Amino acid sequence: MIEGNEVSEKRLAEIRRRSLGFVFQQFNLFPSLTAVENVEYALNVKGVKGKSARTEAERVIEAVGLGDRQHFLPRELSGGQKQRVAIARALAGSAPILLADEPTANLDSTAGTQILDMFRALAKQENRALVIVTHDPKVRAIADRVVKIQDGALV
Repeated sequence: MIEGNEVSEKRLAEIRRRSLGFVFQQFNLFPSLTAVENVEYALNVKGVKGKSARTEAERVIEAVGLGDRQHFLPRELSGGQKQRVAIARALAGSAPILLADEPTANLDSTAGTQILDMFRALAKQENRALVIVTHDPKVRAIADRVVKIQDGALV
């Protein structure tokens, strides 16, 4: 880093915790926690605890269409359902920036469209920034800006 602009590891962790929501391609769910508990745990890390965390986790799980699966463990969920839990976890806590790696890769077309509509609404109505890495042309269709990387370079 440039001298004088250094940020401590603790401060960087705080920025990531408060400002970023991550949707990982491989889900990264805790296998011993239910869908709603996975989301609630992410809120706990952000400082939201107790009933507030549970209420928010349930709201976001419902928003991604998993209200009837909120008490299922990851091993009891399909790949698409796990993906929606990962998306719910990223949405919980209203991070202003969402980073998503292939967020629709494991979803059927209906669920994929629902999630893309939700992402678009978040960007427009809640003024959230979304950075999505994808090969899916449907994702490009909702983007305000598309950046192509080929062979490690911007094209």
